[in-house]
Amino acid sequence: MKVSMTRSAAVRAASMGALALALAGQAVHAQEAPQDAAAPAEEGEAIVVTGIRASLSKALDIKRSAQGVVDAISAEDIGKFPDTNLAESLQRITGVSIDRNSGEGSTVTVRGFGPDFNLVLLNGRQMPASSLGGSSGAPASRSFDFANLASEGIAGVEVYKSGRASLATGGIGSVINIKTAKPLERPGFHGSIGAKAVYDTSLFDGTSITPEVSGIISDTFADGRIGVLLTGSYQDRKASQAQFNAGWREGYLGSENNWGSLAQPGTPGAANIQNRPGPNDIYQVTQNAGYDFTTFRRKRINGQAVVQVKPIDTLTATVDYTFSQNTIDARTNSIGVWFNHGDTSSSWTDGPAAGPNFYAENFGGTDKDLAITGAVAANRSRNQSIGGNLKWDGPGGLRLELDGHHSTAESKPTKPYGSGIAVGSAIFGVKSQKVDYTSDMPVISVQMYPGAEIKASNIRPAGNAFRTAYMRDEINEVTFRGGWDFDASFIDSLDFGVTYTENKVRSAFGVIQNDTWGGTLSAAETPDDLYQIRDLPKDLAGMSGSNDGSIIPNYFNIDTDGLIRLLDSKIGICSTAVTAGTCIAKYTTDRTVRERTWAPYLQTKHSFDLGAGTANLRFGLRYEKTKVDSTAQVPIPVRTIWTGGNETAIDYGNPQQVAAASLKGEYENWLPAIDFDMEPIDNVRLRASYSQTITRPDYASLQGGTTLASPIRIGGSTASSGNPGLLPYKSNNVDLSAEWYYAPASYVSVGFFHKVVKNFISQTQVNQPAFGLTNAAAGANAAAARAALGPNATAQQLLDYIGANFPSTVIRDNNGVVTGVVGQASDPLVNFITTQPTNSDQKAKLWGWEFAVQHSFWDTGFGAILNYTVVKSDTKFDNTLRYTIPQFAVNGVSDSANAVLFYDKNGLQARVAYNWREGFLSGYGFDPYYVKAYGQFDASASYEIRKGVTVFVEGINITNADRKGYQRNSQTVFFAAPGYARYAAGARFTF
Repeated sequence: MKVSMTRSAAVRAASMGALALALAGQAVHAQEAPQDAAAPAEEGEAIVVTGIRASLSKALDIKRSAQGVVDAISAEDIGKFPDTNLAESLQRITGVSIDRNSGEGSTVTVRGFGPDFNLVLLNGRQMPASSLGGSSGAPASRSFDFANLASEGIAGVEVYKSGRASLATGGIGSVINIKTAKPLERPGFHGSIGAKAVYDTSLFDGTSITPEVSGIISDTFADGRIGVLLTGSYQDRKASQAQFNAGWREGYLGSENNWGSLAQPGTPGAANIQNRPGPNDIYQVTQNAGYDFTTFRRKRINGQAVVQVKPIDTLTATVDYTFSQNTIDARTNSIGVWFNHGDTSSSWTDGPAAGPNFYAENFGGTDKDLAITGAVAANRSRNQSIGGNLKWDGPGGLRLELDGHHSTAESKPTKPYGSGIAVGSAIFGVKSQKVDYTSDMPVISVQMYPGAEIKASNIRPAGNAFRTAYMRDEINEVTFRGGWDFDASFIDSLDFGVTYTENKVRSAFGVIQNDTWGGTLSAAETPDDLYQIRDLPKDLAGMSGSNDGSIIPNYFNIDTDGLIRLLDSKIGICSTAVTAGTCIAKYTTDRTVRERTWAPYLQTKHSFDLGAGTANLRFGLRYEKTKVDSTAQVPIPVRTIWTGGNETAIDYGNPQQVAAASLKGEYENWLPAIDFDMEPIDNVRLRASYSQTITRPDYASLQGGTTLASPIRIGGSTASSGNPGLLPYKSNNVDLSAEWYYAPASYVSVGFFHKVVKNFISQTQVNQPAFGLTNAAAGANAAAARAALGPNATAQQLLDYIGANFPSTVIRDNNGVVTGVVGQASDPLVNFITTQPTNSDQKAKLWGWEFAVQHSFWDTGFGAILNYTVVKSDTKFDNTLRYTIPQFAVNGVSDSANAVLFYDKNGLQARVAYNWREGFLSGYGFDPYYVKAYGQFDASASYEIRKGVTVFVEGINITNADRKGYQRNSQTVFFAAPGYARYAAGARFTF
């Protein structure tokens, strides 16, 4: 992760919307009153125990009887999972942490390994994954977004932390198997209908209450030989998020004297620095800072249909179809400042990694801008899967199963402007600006020149960007597996199987960017009603500093759609769109990766008496061979256009010309897995496992062809090419655990894990030109303009000079204004620092401990769950090293803990849960990005008012926990976001 230091990249960041806070938890429903143990059930009647305790008991049974280290969560009743969001439930498992997006659990980290290192299965099948990321480039992640799935049709989730030969590969952290309900597993007619009203306290305007409804119905026929199950859910959510964001220059040494660095002692400006960092201290200065205010609406639709047929007792056929769709429309309004690093003043904490107490700058002219941006991210993710399964229990302990599925995941924009847009405006006339970092919420303050007050009548439109991203993942998979149980043999069972998987991923990206940051239309030409003024401290409330008297007093709710229509009609900002009447950009990156994998496996089980019971020893071996075909539709650039300042765009022509570039690769792996478990004394189980597991590289690393970065700087630019020959990450894993099941639904466990991971991906760099592109910003005409106008000339003045003196080299808008200078053959060639991924010789060790206690307090109805995970690594980012020194560290390594207190008796259920994650390294480029430690309380209660009818309430993040991220020092803050509670009330009818 890297926060860009350019205006264009800040526009990209704005379109992502605000970073949301943690929201978790869900209501629980009443356990059916148990029958008197002395009274036998009527013949043919099934007694189904439900509720919190039943869910915990089922999860405990899975853990206790599992091969290797497995944790699980089970549904409390038909159509009732412990949490509405699967990721929120997973965070209760020892060693699992989650990341949130728009206030909901989205992706998981297991034992320090992030989303791309965890494989998600649906009923044992590998699931495709698609997302549009931050819309700053072609999507590349393999991570599965749990926000796409509702939980009503989920029967359980199993988290496999140790490897086994029969499991699909791809998860060094874990393999997570989501199991859906099946009608023949619970014969008879059953169903559940639920509805709730959700109130989100984060909304800036009003108290909008949104609905969530769900239903599941299951029935069996023909004496239990045929079963049909249908589920469906609809969720509509509205919420808002306020957030501070900042971009930083790379870490300087105190002794450096470069653009952006602090004035050296004895030079002009040095007197304005308090507690200046020492010569060997590292520090960073603010490049830009602002406040983002995002309001979003999310609509989620899920559905599933399952048909099962059991013509004979030993044969079961299943056909299932799963559908999910998640549609998000996020609108962000931003206000902020950019620094020129001229007449600055500042105050600093002590080194060796110093942070700013404040950073300020004065401006001598009236052309400095207060940046005002409207952004929209409107996208839809849709997942579909159809599969079939045939299972036969043959004679003599023979078991055979054939399973196949065709599944797709697709993410794309829903608006004619692309997947992420940002339309900039500005008020020109900042006299001075300052960012104070001493409060939880950094305080931005500005002084404006007379006539440049913060009001709509002073706003002018400026630069803009329209990004279009697309991703589609298609998986076709067939598995044949079987087993043979032996009597009176050294081998108790033999399991075998083979899987063929074809994974085809297309990801694409394009951008229309107009770098007219000096302004386009005048304020008089821009209707004031496009900008509705709002109270900034009011909408930012929640963290200390948000009500500071010096903070920027207002921001604007922008009619972004109306502003786009105005600018397109006046100056044609979308004239290069792929389709007239839209702002959909032509793809400048369009890649397809096809992976084909054959994976046979074999596993033996040996059981023998040892200690107080039976010991089990399993030997497994999985062989995988993967072929990779990577094709990229590489656009051919026709010229460059200097748009002013330090930004030169690449023009791909209209119509755009492309050429296909294809690369191939392949690899194979032998992956052993050994598991041993025994019971030395009654109710105590010891486990030991050794395995090798892999995780495949992201799709960008595998791409064919070369992608050029835009805009180009005067010093050059960057480019990237992929490498389909990359080997997967490979880990050697050791797992040890001891578990004591001392009472029903109660246990204590301690586990140790150790992983050694190799084949990490590093980047090699080559300096080279590309396609003969030149840069007018570094050419003779630009030099002549600078010489004639002097160092204080604005970007537009330089463009106008070249237009007047070298008219054949410029392009103009509809009003005749010079908007760019075309690179000429006589101008210097652009140097592209081209990177290509390679497998490095770097290795990382991760190890840790997992502690868990689950206890039910006799027959009181009360119970508690406590767990704590310690994760350590031999890699760490050193904040005191200069940014030019390469570093290597594993992201996401952190301790985590959970505490849950629950009550479940006589139709009343209640739960209070606390989830905590230690601060962690979330990513790094030249500089690190850390997320501050975070803890959240959730609570819920339900009551069964009559048999089958339950009412419930819930509260999520009830203490309004906030989140914060920083770089080398806790005061180099790159984001800060207040937290908001969410409440819901509803009812559920089960039959």
